[in-house]
Amino acid sequence: MAYFPAFLKLDTYKILIIGGGNIAYEKLDHLLDFTKDIALIAAEFSPEMMQLIEKNALFYERRRYEVGDIIEYSMIIVAIDDIALQKSIYEESKEYRCLCNAVDLPEYCDFIFPSYIKKGDLTVAVSTSGTSPAMAKHLRIYLQKMVPDSIVEFLQEMKNLRKTLPKGKERMQMLDAKAKKYIENWSK
Repeated sequence: MAYFPAFLKLDTYKILIIGGGNIAYEKLDHLLDFTKDIALIAAEFSPEMMQLIEKNALFYERRRYEVGDIIEYSMIIVAIDDIALQKSIYEESKEYRCLCNAVDLPEYCDFIFPSYIKKGDLTVAVSTSGTSPAMAKHLRIYLQKMVPDSIVEFLQEMKNLRKTLPKGKERMQMLDAKAKKYIENWSK
């Protein structure tokens, strides 16, 4: 079954990452594009992970996971090699009604991480519902080359117009025409 695409406002979520290796690092790096309310637990953290943790002043504990560690979190990312523990944490997450992502084990995931492009307020996500992360990655790379860096300034201008112009059909039509023209000009 395919995953429903949704964009979550993460500033209301407390996030816990369990793991301190390369995969946990990738997940943390992606999440930092959207929030800093992230805590981490791992027996060991890679040097790169520690740099990211310290740079962003994140809470972390150097220890093994213990039952109950997830109780205060709304989103859990489990990036460890112990499959039995991943399953156990996923099952525990159901008790506390928090979203869980057990890396590379779709059967223990309430959500997955898409491959995405982030330029200012623009976020474009690509997913194959876990069928081929490699395809999602290469499609993202292709799309990223197509989206001009000027999109950041254009979206800021559109944001300002939406704030200053009165709501209504005229504003909607003007903004729609402006967006259409921008896309037509970049695709030439």
